Amino acid sequence: MMDLTVNIAGVIWKNPVTTASGTVNSGKEYAEYVDFSRIGALTTKGVAASPWAGNPTPRVAETYGGMLNAIGLQNPGIDAFIDNDLPYLRALSTNVIVNVCGRDAAEFAEVSRRLEEASGVDMLEINVSCPNVKTGGVAFAQDPKATEEIITAVKRATKLPIIAKLSPNVTSITEIAKAAESAGANALSMVNTLLAMKIDIHTKKPILANTLGGLSGPAIKPVAVRCVYQAHKAVKIPIIGMGGIMTGDDAIEFMLAGASAVAIGTAHFTNPKATLDVLDGIKIYMEKYGVKNITELIGGAH
Repeated sequence: MMDLTVNIAGVIWKNPVTTASGTVNSGKEYAEYVDFSRIGALTTKGVAASPWAGNPTPRVAETYGGMLNAIGLQNPGIDAFIDNDLPYLRALSTNVIVNVCGRDAAEFAEVSRRLEEASGVDMLEINVSCPNVKTGGVAFAQDPKATEEIITAVKRATKLPIIAKLSPNVTSITEIAKAAESAGANALSMVNTLLAMKIDIHTKKPILANTLGGLSGPAIKPVAVRCVYQAHKAVKIPIIGMGGIMTGDDAIEFMLAGASAVAIGTAHFTNPKATLDVLDGIKIYMEKYGVKNITELIGGAH
């Protein structure tokens, strides 16, 4: 028998697979294709204190080896989430992770407090990659002090385990990872999308209305693996690795780099059952190499 259970910040997952925020909304939209109760956790789309309209269209574009998105964290807000999505999530026999977004520390803290009070949420993923309106739109995750401020505020507002979602658009990922850990983050999600753009050579204009967007998919996997590898050496808290995972072998690579769990994102747009296929691939690898306990693989490349 193979043991696939992992412990992420005191929360036991039946296996190390979750969804990446923003790729399955809150799960209901994919329910006819996949049983999310089979995976270790379900991570929702970002939830803010009030409704966010998002960016103008077009805001998604395919690229070689991936996709660009400039959705702008569109969401109906915490009230709608609690009323419409949380009942479905509570019924799943898996861990529920809610991605939290905000424009300042107070908003992050308020949403986190509301989610704890609502019950049915096991962990919070704090999207410090959100733009900081007080600094002209620079992401919180690009500044160690801003990252610490957000995590500290959330820590005061809730007892739920906190996962800090980090951006690769930084000079030193280890500096940001250490800042999140020192502020009280219980785990890290890494990485978010890479800042990128695409130009239509016929119209001579950017494809996205927002000009810039986030690059995800297989094209960013080597960058994401590097970030996880470096962070694993710098912090003691568990890491959820993500960025271009399409197969079980991709997931294993992240775990060998130091991830305790993995999140599947862009793969959902080409294969709605991607999480289950990745899980099956992990099992095949473990059987092939005689791995009895999944935790044996964590950081195996170090």
